[in-house]
This record gives sequence, C-alpha cells and structure tokens, in this order.
Amino acid sequence: MHLGLLGNDFFMQIEEIITALKQRRQTLAVTQEHLAELSGVALRTIKEIERGQGNPTFTTLSKLADVLGMEIKMEVKQTIG
Repeated sequence: MHLGLLGNDFFMQIEEIITALKQRRQTLAVTQEHLAELSGVALRTIKEIERGQGNPTFTTLSKLADVLGMEIKMEVKQTIG
C-alpha cells in the first residue's frame, strides 16, 4: 500500500488505507477491542478512524497495519525550484 503526500489525492489515499485496514480486520475476525489491545491504539481512536472521523497520524495507521500484517509506505517527493 502506498501513501503519497503531495496533491489532492492525499485524503483519498487516507480513506483507501482506512477502508483496507477495516476490511483486513474483518477478514481476520479481529474485533476492534482486540486490535486496540494488540496495537496500543485506543479503542475510541480505532472506532473514530473506521467511521471516517478523526485525523489519524501515520504512526497510528502504521501500528494498526502492523498488527494486521500490512505495511504502509510513505513517499515524499521533492520539487525542483
């Protein structure tokens, strides 16, 4: 999964990452409660993220992805000039 930081696509990519994390959690039959316990991310935060509320940090998303056997990569592009 790839997360870019430039352009208007940023928020769409965040939504796609959140959707992928939620689908993976459900596929693995991991409850939000168990994910919170395993990841160290507060249950309330996980619920807000999955509802599309809140503004998760890259670190938070990475913690969730790691527990679910996923990886999020970030690429920062440099502009010339």
